[in-house]
Amino acid sequence: MFFRRARRDSLLDLPRIETERLSITPLVHADAPALHRLTDDPAIVGAIDFLPDPFTLTDAEGLIAGGRHGRDRFLGAWMREPGAAPLAGVVGAHLRGEGAIEIGYWIGGAARGRGFGAEAVGGVLALLRRRFPRRAILAECRPGNVASWGLLHKLGFRDTGSEGHRPGRRQLVLEGA
Repeated sequence: MFFRRARRDSLLDLPRIETERLSITPLVHADAPALHRLTDDPAIVGAIDFLPDPFTLTDAEGLIAGGRHGRDRFLGAWMREPGAAPLAGVVGAHLRGEGAIEIGYWIGGAARGRGFGAEAVGGVLALLRRRFPRRAILAECRPGNVASWGLLHKLGFRDTGSEGHRPGRRQLVLEGA
């Protein structure tokens, strides 16, 4: 019984997700160099308040190691297409209290505008809905981030009317979750 309860309250054992063009897997220590290359981008570190600028290899290792307790987990969205930049983006999942799970994401420059964000986030959302059916799925976004705001709405999120916990962000909730 303890194992089943721990599993429901943890993100440690999230499985691989295969989508049409991506393989989405929890990031591990060996992924730190790819995470560093993707994330050390002014467009990414400037938009995500918890990422340092510059984003170093040590920062990448720390971000991955932070998932050891099971309340936070970062998944890499890896391109399946031969010859493509291997890591297209990152989706984070974060357990919030007993009743919510928050998602966040960033997509690398070479993959932006090609539908990889919707594919990666949509794949993770499907998994989280199955895994945590009683939790609300939340996101925070700056309304001025038109691309991200549109992606979240396309995937079924709606504005709650509340300010997010991070400065300048609004809270959104996934409808039907």
